[in-house]
Amino acid sequence: MATILIIEDDRETNEAICEYLKSSGHITFSVYDGADALTVFAQRNIDLVVLDIMLPTITGLGVLHEIRKKSSVPVLMLTAIKDEYTQVTSFDEQADDYVTKPFSMVLLGKRITALLRRNGKADISNTINFGDVTVDFSGYTAKDTNGKIDLTPKEIDLLRLLVEHKGLVLTRSQILDDLWGNDAPIIDRTVDVYIRNLRKKLRLNCIITVKGIGYKYEVDE
Repeated sequence: MATILIIEDDRETNEAICEYLKSSGHITFSVYDGADALTVFAQRNIDLVVLDIMLPTITGLGVLHEIRKKSSVPVLMLTAIKDEYTQVTSFDEQADDYVTKPFSMVLLGKRITALLRRNGKADISNTINFGDVTVDFSGYTAKDTNGKIDLTPKEIDLLRLLVEHKGLVLTRSQILDDLWGNDAPIIDRTVDVYIRNLRKKLRLNCIITVKGIGYKYEVDE
């Protein structure tokens, strides 16, 4: 599951992409012009951007340029413009992929999955099992054979973040920025408390402490 920003001024195309990605378990945000896109990008923790080039207020290349000033999030250009110059310019501005219209929704989904995987963001199911424990990420619930387990939404978000980045070490700062935002008055040790709660409530041994750095989710295949 990933949070994906769809920047496309054709509303039918935007809606179709969102519906397809939601069916795969992703969270989507729709915007229809460049200025709004930059506002939403600054306010949300976005994992991937699908970006049209011909946009009102600010062009897609302008949006890409601004995004790259502050983020290395994967950006897939989706446009009817097929000339070599525009494609080269897009990659010069550090676009990660370039898809021309008309396009296959299935292939678009595959490209998005590949970019997320390359960026360390695994495509996970809405539910996950740990022995007799089942966690439903979309429903924000957890249960075992004895019934419901009392988890807070933030604890579930933290678990999902670790699972999505399986095998990768996340620092406390990265976790805080992703779950609470850059400006939240939360200290690093808050993460330790949430990790301790997850381990205790779900009886987990798959969240590994990497001393002096942070945590990672690791399971035997």
